[in-house]
Amino acid sequence: MNEFTSKIIAQKCQKMADAIADIVPLDKALYEAFVNIEREIFIPKGFKQQAYKLDALPLSQDQWISSPLTVAKMTLALEIDKNTDSVLEIGCGSGYQAAILSRLIRRVFTIERIEPLLLGAKICFKTLGILNIHTRFDDGQKGWREFAPYDRILLSAAIKEVPEMLFEQLSDNGILVAPIEQNSQQLIVQFIKKNSKIRIKTLEECLFVPIINGTSRGQIS
Repeated sequence: MNEFTSKIIAQKCQKMADAIADIVPLDKALYEAFVNIEREIFIPKGFKQQAYKLDALPLSQDQWISSPLTVAKMTLALEIDKNTDSVLEIGCGSGYQAAILSRLIRRVFTIERIEPLLLGAKICFKTLGILNIHTRFDDGQKGWREFAPYDRILLSAAIKEVPEMLFEQLSDNGILVAPIEQNSQQLIVQFIKKNSKIRIKTLEECLFVPIINGTSRGQIS
């Protein structure tokens, strides 16, 4: 990539970050994460021109890369601070959400049930030189016990009820954020664990693909 192209991409990233910041308050670290992570790397070739718009875009396997605005809202709901050391993401997808988190948290663990998507995300991480994301091909509803407990857990797919084993893998004083299906709605819900009890706070409406049981080794179409 030449210097001119790099400058154009940097300008597009900053313009997108500014558009997000006009809608939701971004602290300096999160703003810089959006500026420095090239979203187009995570986008299928046919949609590159739309990479820096605030739109969700289709991936293979009937999956979607979330709108940058949704990524910002989910990240803000995690309430990341200087003591946040680890996060577990359920549903890696394109890898964009994990890449944003990698600029904010020392250790990022992400699980994906669709193997081709995970392989694609790993290529993106390598392209960007991101070294603090750990990936796993599995059904994320089981979590990742080997590295638990996690300070934060993020579900990037809609679910009716959070599995108890994920709460078990959440640190005390930790926060889990998930899109919860309620009747015909999906809502971003924040679960805060305190003295082994869970406090629930509903934030706002959202739209995610539903979580699916098991794993898939299907080929990218």
